[in-house]
Amino acid sequence: MIERETRTVLIVDGSPTMLYYHGILLKRLEYAVITAAAPEDALKIMEQRVPSLILTATFFPSMNGVDFIKTVKGKDRTRAVPIIVLTAEDHASVKSACLNAGCVAYFSKPVDPNALYRAIQAATEPTPRENIRINTSLKTVLANKDRHRAGDRIEYATAISEKGAYIRMLDPEQTNELIPITIHVTDREIRAKAIVLYTHSIKQGTFQEPGMGLKFVEISDEDRAYLRNFIKAQLTSDILIDPSL
Repeated sequence: MIERETRTVLIVDGSPTMLYYHGILLKRLEYAVITAAAPEDALKIMEQRVPSLILTATFFPSMNGVDFIKTVKGKDRTRAVPIIVLTAEDHASVKSACLNAGCVAYFSKPVDPNALYRAIQAATEPTPRENIRINTSLKTVLANKDRHRAGDRIEYATAISEKGAYIRMLDPEQTNELIPITIHVTDREIRAKAIVLYTHSIKQGTFQEPGMGLKFVEISDEDRAYLRNFIKAQLTSDILIDPSL
């Protein structure tokens, strides 16, 4: 798998529940997380450490979200830090003020994890991912196309998104090979045809897990939607909240 630099997200929210929820969610998305309960606390944190991105609410007892954005954008040290607003204030005037102040995206609570992930990726990565990828361990059957080998191959997907998977195996197929696969996801068999995008092998002498990265080129809409819901459930398990908080 291709390694990426770990980005740090500073979450600013007066609700302990929302700080906890978004903190856990972003950690499961493999971001480093810093939290602050108020804009003033966030500004003090940024005197010592500049994050890759700020995720902020807009309603606070003292400094409001718009003034916080303007303050961040007014400092040389933090001017380039992208800011995403995630708020319970669903008002066109607030949204307009935040965008004019310099935020790169504006969402109303509750936000879909996929939409938030895409916005963070777009704001922080030179080559942003469009779909969430999670680490996992799912039994995967690769159709046998080698007449000298008996039976299909059973391996395990160690990472998956709705667009593809990484299959751990000692002797991966060749790049650009088209492979019929079946991935066992809970109580469903996801059937697809996938093309090999890249491989890592023990012979290469890298520290990467041996295996191959696949892109699904044929998969039903129903199976893709099932994967999307499975991934969302894995991300939000044990942290479901009342969206009004």
